[in-house]
Amino acid sequence: VTHWHSPYFFAYFPAASSFPALLADMLCGGIGCVGFSWAASPACTELETVMLDWLGKMINLPEEFLAGKDGQGGGVIQGSASEATLIALLAARTKTIRQVQSEKPELTEADIMGRLVAYASDQAHSSVERAALIGGVKIKDVSSDDTFSVCGSTLKKVLEEDKASGLIPFFFCATLGTTPCCSFDKLLELGPICNKENIWMHIDAAYAGSAFICPEFRHLLNGVEFADSFNFNPHKWLLVNFDCSAMWVKKRSDLTGAFKLEPLYLQHHHQESGLVTDYRHWQIPLGRRFRSLKLWFVLRMYGVTGLQEHIRKHVRLSHQFEDLVLQDGRFEICAKVVLGLVCFRLKGSNELNEALLKSINEAKKIHLVPCHLREKFVLRFAICSRTVESTHVNFAWQHISQLATDLLKTWEQNHHQQ
Repeated sequence: VTHWHSPYFFAYFPAASSFPALLADMLCGGIGCVGFSWAASPACTELETVMLDWLGKMINLPEEFLAGKDGQGGGVIQGSASEATLIALLAARTKTIRQVQSEKPELTEADIMGRLVAYASDQAHSSVERAALIGGVKIKDVSSDDTFSVCGSTLKKVLEEDKASGLIPFFFCATLGTTPCCSFDKLLELGPICNKENIWMHIDAAYAGSAFICPEFRHLLNGVEFADSFNFNPHKWLLVNFDCSAMWVKKRSDLTGAFKLEPLYLQHHHQESGLVTDYRHWQIPLGRRFRSLKLWFVLRMYGVTGLQEHIRKHVRLSHQFEDLVLQDGRFEICAKVVLGLVCFRLKGSNELNEALLKSINEAKKIHLVPCHLREKFVLRFAICSRTVESTHVNFAWQHISQLATDLLKTWEQNHHQQ
């Protein structure tokens, strides 16, 4: 087993775990409902609606994204951010096809599909490209700037070129907290462009979104008001164990309009009342587990202040590691450290850094994974475990520093021999 919850695990991203979440998962398994419709288990649906509104208010989402009593939007728990992106892309595809056909009835669905194009940052997660692959549409990378962020002028230029070529831009996935280095696309520039061009803007904040419960980080979400859908993973950084990926939409009719089917065996007499939600119309699978229980248990046990302290502790520890790196002239920081991720490397070749990472992971004292930033091979140091403390971060740095010393001696000796 790779122990994701070890305080010496600094790879990938946090995989949240807490005792209330584990207890809730046990209760979910004990109840054993398959919540494909409201009638299949009313509490499974109702608690999810309430929990997503609670969570939305914690990160100060605009009112349009909340279900409330009579709102047009709402939240749903997906299995992963990959599913949320796919759902958004498919809903956007259906909406665009219907709109284009209403304006140009002579065009077939196949004609339109061949011209549709989606967009994402060149730093976006591979799941966005995969969503386009499954959705059968073209996707194009939008170049990021020196801070690894997509800005409005770059997107605008790409859109103008593609429209001039007869393509139909329909979907843009903005990323808040990219996987390689936790960079943030510039929503306040991108949002108005997407709204003007009638392009569905989905925001993928899988990792970083949990930090928005802290007022000092909420500004990173400014511009969400322009989005059509938004997603982040409480199962990454909010002490809710996998799987629990929170997704909100401004208009739930955009989802139900794309996925709604009503075979007789799934119908119930409340479905047309307008008072209940059938979440099977909001997702890929039909069945669903009682996942809102673990969100409820965690929020009730920790409270907003307890969860905020968890986030802040991880951010402090990431800056502690950043300071240690900066004190060693052999290393460099490769991207701005905003939240709990530090991208660093030895000054030198990619081969040198690949060798350092190999020695780190082969020693099995700590665990790291790499990324590419432009042409550089970079080591990622992510603060992950709920139980990680300052002593673990210091140990990790001392271990890395010693391995770097040994490696550099070997490389120097080999260089002289050559």
